[in-house]
Amino acid sequence: MSRFINEHKDNWQRLEDLLSLLRGNSLRGLSRAEVREFGELYRRAASDLAIARSETRDPKLINYLNSLVIRAHGKIYRAENQGADLIWQFFARDFPQAFRRTWRFAAFSFAVFALFAVISFLLSYNSLTFADELGVGDVRIAAQMKMKWWESLNQSNQIGSSAILTNNILVAFKAFAYGAFFGIGTLYVLIFNGLHIGGVLGVCYKVDPAFGNDLVTFMVGHGVIELSCIFIAAGAGLLIGYSMINPGDLTRAQVLKKSGLEAVRLAIGCAILLFIAGIIEGFLSPSSLPAAVKYGTGITTGIAMYSYLFLVGREENADNSEIKAHGV
Repeated sequence: MSRFINEHKDNWQRLEDLLSLLRGNSLRGLSRAEVREFGELYRRAASDLAIARSETRDPKLINYLNSLVIRAHGKIYRAENQGADLIWQFFARDFPQAFRRTWRFAAFSFAVFALFAVISFLLSYNSLTFADELGVGDVRIAAQMKMKWWESLNQSNQIGSSAILTNNILVAFKAFAYGAFFGIGTLYVLIFNGLHIGGVLGVCYKVDPAFGNDLVTFMVGHGVIELSCIFIAAGAGLLIGYSMINPGDLTRAQVLKKSGLEAVRLAIGCAILLFIAGIIEGFLSPSSLPAAVKYGTGITTGIAMYSYLFLVGREENADNSEIKAHGV
């Protein structure tokens, strides 16, 4: 019995140490490596309990191991049933970490969109014929008549907000899903939207700069979150497309499984952020509030969103890096 205890007591003590790190009824407080270790130690302790019952028949040892296994079992299976905790972990860890691992794809999406938006703005500003060919001729008429179509959202905010939210999520979903066509579909969505938005602004500023300023004031409150989400979703689509083109040492099936999971995290996170943007666009943006409030909202929400994406979940990243540095 002494030999049995000496061979296994370090594992039992390690399991005790990990249990002491846990908070509440979840596995929160452990890094991913520690969670895997916790599961392995739990299985070993359960096996040791079975051996102790059949061979040692020592009541003190059996009671100790039984208590240890019950405590570990409770943590594992209570954690598995905590849906709210999984949602919390997604937003506190999975989504922002996925963004930081793939932000270059989002940055490239922004660059493509911005390039074609600027080109479209300049061409539409200098040639209304180009704007007509682009399909934004109705905007020119509205600008000439000073018809602020966005103000109509105030007549029914709930309906307007719902329609805007659905449209924004649809655009982001297309930018994400079309990445399956080797990224070409995603690039099309970015170019199309860049040309359209740039063309609309170019026409408005050409016809009446004040009208153009009013449109930008409407857009700025929700636009930071909205456009950022489209770029992130497009980045997720490009990630899938790039993985298909350059799978590296993995098969295409393997790399699609890996990059697809990452891309889905980004797409789901963007859908939630777009919900916030839709509320702002349906209620605040078309309101009669001062321009300073709308610009302030755009700046504040932008700072809050990017602070969240770049800073949240960094502590766990640091813990994992330290574990890897020690060869675990």
